[in-house]
Amino acid sequence: MTTLSPSGDRPGLHVSKPSPSTPATASAVCHCGASATAEGDAQVGALVAGWNANHGSAHNSGGTR
Repeated sequence: MTTLSPSGDRPGLHVSKPSPSTPATASAVCHCGASATAEGDAQVGALVAGWNANHGSAHNSGGTR
């Protein structure tokens, strides 16, 4: 099985929450070079919101960095 974690060669966002009682984790790498990690449900939610607003497809739809 291949890793799902994003990298410079494979930019993207990966979120994991194996069970309801464990904290979520996330990692993100954008093709612009930005990267971030988060642990905990609130922090992962903030990372996802930031990714959606400023990275990933936002670069292709006229979004700001």
